[in-house]
Amino acid sequence: MSLLTLTSDFGNRDYLAAAVKAQFLKANPGINIVDISHHVSPFNYPQAAYLCRSAIKNFPDFTYHVILVSLFDNKPKQLVLAFHKNQYLLCPDNGLLTMIAEEAPEAVIGISIEEINTKDTIHIAAAMAEAIRRLSAGEPLQKIGTPDVAFVQKNALRPLLGSDWIEGQILFIDNFENVIINISREQFEEQRAGRKFQIIFKRGEVISRISESYADVPEGEKVALFNSAGYLEIAINKGNAAGLLGLKGFSERAMQGSGILQNQLAYQTVRVFFE
Repeated sequence: MSLLTLTSDFGNRDYLAAAVKAQFLKANPGINIVDISHHVSPFNYPQAAYLCRSAIKNFPDFTYHVILVSLFDNKPKQLVLAFHKNQYLLCPDNGLLTMIAEEAPEAVIGISIEEINTKDTIHIAAAMAEAIRRLSAGEPLQKIGTPDVAFVQKNALRPLLGSDWIEGQILFIDNFENVIINISREQFEEQRAGRKFQIIFKRGEVISRISESYADVPEGEKVALFNSAGYLEIAINKGNAAGLLGLKGFSERAMQGSGILQNQLAYQTVRVFFE
């Protein structure tokens, strides 16, 4: 049985996520659909890339991964379908593909949606479902769209580096209000080079050791650890770190007096100093 994952910024308050799933089930009745998330923050590319990248690596080879995030950030002309590290990724041509893969995928084709008269989410999902149906039937990837097509490429959000520091951005705040930073264990250890360190963030809060679990500190105390995806996480044992420490995620948006959405830039970074 084929597997398909679905990630979107639709939320679950209306019909859209279910209607999109229906397009894939109609075209591929035997497919098994797994939700990654439908609560990606609007226009938050780094968050979408983190969620997809962290989930995708756990799936069996040849799983189809559909990412419907910021679909209409720009007028869509094509979809991109990639094969990379034995996984299929299908998303709008908005730069998310390379942010998720963190490199150029092994093979990419373009699927034109110019001929779709009504370029709404349901019709685009139907075009994606048809591409997956053809792949599942054994049709070669290169026959389904335009091979070696030019596509939008964006770099994954990476931490800033100095000789004695590394600065990361808050990628995601989970359901427990634990705060995930875009610093991987490998990046941390390479920059640390065996030195002592201090993790410093809002209100002069400092953490000077990495724990293995939340329970390594007393209840109510702050803790730093690397989560199951391998990224630095700041938490409070049985508490909500984001709320209690006043931390906000990258590209979170707030309504201003003018009614225009603007980026909130305060408190989105965490710096680690080495000594």
